[in-house]
Amino acid sequence: METGISYTEFSYMLVQAHDFWHLYRTDRCELQMGGSDQWGNITAGIELVARRQQREVHGLVFPLITAASGTKFGKTEGENVWLDPARTSPYRFYQFWFNTDDRDVERYLKLFTFLGVDEIGRVMAEQNANPARRPGQRRLAREATALLHGENEAEKARAASEALFARSSGPVDTGEAALHVIAESSEIPVLRMARSEFGDKVPLVDALVRARLASSKADARRGIQGGGFYVNGEQVDDVTRWLTLDDFAGRDWVLLRKGKKNYVKLELQ
Repeated sequence: METGISYTEFSYMLVQAHDFWHLYRTDRCELQMGGSDQWGNITAGIELVARRQQREVHGLVFPLITAASGTKFGKTEGENVWLDPARTSPYRFYQFWFNTDDRDVERYLKLFTFLGVDEIGRVMAEQNANPARRPGQRRLAREATALLHGENEAEKARAASEALFARSSGPVDTGEAALHVIAESSEIPVLRMARSEFGDKVPLVDALVRARLASSKADARRGIQGGGFYVNGEQVDDVTRWLTLDDFAGRDWVLLRKGKKNYVKLELQ
């Protein structure tokens, strides 16, 4: 009462009640479902339909899903995650589940996948034995992404995630599909070069320095000799190698990598 209330908040229940009545009148909708925080809004719609149409409709609410931190699970909390791949790519969708808090993994496996209880138990036994490897998050991300986007997109998202964030001691091999996912990721820096500047080719050592993957040409040569640089996932062993238009394979970008997961996307403009 001291600070007042916005008109949007004040009218929210009335608008949602009117929405339920409109859906009943136009589409014979008799059931509205939502989180338990929507109970008052839904019952307002039930009452409005009863008064205007003299008909009985129903509401069904579910307990709100909250994270271990206490925040509500949903698009209004933190990063928006959408089912439409045009709004949230399969890779970002995968990463959303992969970043699940350890305390939430088992519950989310039960809520958001079709894994059996016994299988979830085995996953959690592995998780508890070595939580640093995040086997629970990996399985959750894979299952949820495959359920929505299919096995092929889930595998590409997994490969890209492993390539960018894996903690294993050796480099992670990536296929062409994973390279595309990595290139579209917002996690890697981009080096833009004019086509006129690139011409037909540029020395790889120059590109590595421009991309800040090497501190100097000498550093780039030493890294190449040590097998530490990759072009599109392929290890480079020739210090005289050039980047050519063939490396772009019809694309406008090429992926440079130092070590296991230091990527730069070189993009022609």
